Amino acid sequence: MVPYGSAPSSRTNSPACGLPELWQAEWCPHSQRVRERLTELGVDFVARQVPADRERREELVELTGCETVPVLIAPDGATLRGTETILGWIEAHYAAGPDAEAHRRKAAEKHQELLDRECDCNAA
Repeated sequence: MVPYGSAPSSRTNSPACGLPELWQAEWCPHSQRVRERLTELGVDFVARQVPADRERREELVELTGCETVPVLIAPDGATLRGTETILGWIEAHYAAGPDAEAHRRKAAEKHQELLDRECDCNAA
């Protein structure tokens, strides 16, 4: 396990300067879960945006063998597909830092603010 804010020693094998490379879409809730967890743990990563249309994801398919997101290319070059697989790998390789809980609280607070503002979900 890598301490908070550190990177694995095998970084040089990654195509993205040794950082985990997350192929994702901002609108994808599964990608969001992965981004949030990386942020909570203080892990620097490279976010690669994919086209909304699966038919236009040639680069993703060429590099990872699939057209769906999220996909994480680990610093050692391993390709991880699917939210639960990626989150499991993250948990096994990175330790939680001192800000992890603060990030979770802030995310929950901002999510609630969005719900209150956009859909009035809590109105009685």
